[in-house]
Amino acid sequence: MSGEISGKGDPLKLLQLLWDRAAAPRRGPKAKVSVSDLVSAAVVIADSEGLEAVTTRRVAEAVGISAMSFYTHIPSKAELLDLMMDAVSGEVLQDQPVFKPAEWRANLTRVATDYRKFYLAHPWVLQLATHRSVLGPNTFRSADSALSAIEGLGLTDLEMDRIITMVGDYVHGAVRNAAREKMVKAETGMTDEQWWHRVAPFLETLDYTPYPILARVGQTAGETYGAHDPEGAFAFGLERMLDGLAAFIKTKTKTKR
Repeated sequence: MSGEISGKGDPLKLLQLLWDRAAAPRRGPKAKVSVSDLVSAAVVIADSEGLEAVTTRRVAEAVGISAMSFYTHIPSKAELLDLMMDAVSGEVLQDQPVFKPAEWRANLTRVATDYRKFYLAHPWVLQLATHRSVLGPNTFRSADSALSAIEGLGLTDLEMDRIITMVGDYVHGAVRNAAREKMVKAETGMTDEQWWHRVAPFLETLDYTPYPILARVGQTAGETYGAHDPEGAFAFGLERMLDGLAAFIKTKTKTKR
């Protein structure tokens, strides 16, 4: 697994690139490629081959420039990674839905589902993301759309921030194994079903008397959804979290009255 994380580059140079404020060269021929060309190429590589395959040389070659020319556009790989994260963040709530306050539960379900799809499409983001947000236009837009899902409920700004953070943290944790499923299959050469089929004969020889609850629950789960059910687990956990929020939001509604 790559040791790369977001937020390692020069923050001011990154902001200039994110917001198209970088100074243009004073003279010389017009650049053959743009920053967005390099970022798009890097995203394609990361999506298809994983984050480890993304190097400045590889990205430069993908757009037809020399490795050294890369650095005339982007200072280093660190800034490139953050630019990639902001670029794909634009996919979350891309249609910018107009949420109705009364339908906050459906709103947050849409937000969580969109973020889940985002992580599954770009699992490398899970490796990169830290508490230091990428402060770019796409990240801002998706965050603003997510916050609008609970606007008008009588929540304070701090409560809104906490709720969206909680939903994001839940999705991040719940989707991790599902997003890594393809990688695990590639690394082991087996699907989950094949793996369980391989270990089942040995497991059947064990005495489960010391683990009666595990034996009962495990058998029921296996008979119900097989090797694992990431979508079902995600939906169940999300519903329980929203149940808790419903009680909290109800108290805010009463207070507002």
